[in-house]
Amino acid sequence: MKMIEHLKKLFAQPDNEPVQPDRHQLAVAATALMVQLSRVDNDEDQRELETIVDCAVKAHEITREEATDILDDALAHADDATSLYEFTGQINEYLDQANKQSLLESIWRVAFADGRIDKYEEHLIRRMADLLHLNHREYMQARHAAETAAD
Repeated sequence: MKMIEHLKKLFAQPDNEPVQPDRHQLAVAATALMVQLSRVDNDEDQRELETIVDCAVKAHEITREEATDILDDALAHADDATSLYEFTGQINEYLDQANKQSLLESIWRVAFADGRIDKYEEHLIRRMADLLHLNHREYMQARHAAETAAD
C-alpha cells in the first residue's frame, strides 16, 4: 500500500471523519517527512536513518522496534510520496505550534546527523517549515536546538 493511502486511512474513520491520531500514526507522518529529507541529497546515510529512529522513539513514545518498522515502511514507499503537503496537512490538523516546531527540530537533527547540511536539505527543510506554518523565528530556533544537540 502506498504511504499516502496508508496515512489517509490512519487519519480517517470509515465515515471519513477525522479522528485524533495516536502516537503511532503521528510517528508514521513525521517519519515520512524525515525520510524525504534523508533522500534529498541522494546519499541515504546510516547515521541519518538511526537519527530518524531515535527521534521517533523520543517524540512519539513508541518502541525502537515500532520505530524501525515505521522507518522500513517509509523507506519502501518513499518513491510513492507525491507531495510533502500530504504529510504536513495531516500534521497541521493535529499538532500545535510547539509540537510542530519540535518535529522540525527532529528533521534538522536528521540533516545534521551526517555532519553536514546540503543546500538541498536546507531548501527542503525550509519548505517543510512553511508547510507546517512555522515562521522564520521558529525555523531558526528548531535549527539551533538541533545544531546544539549535534555538538
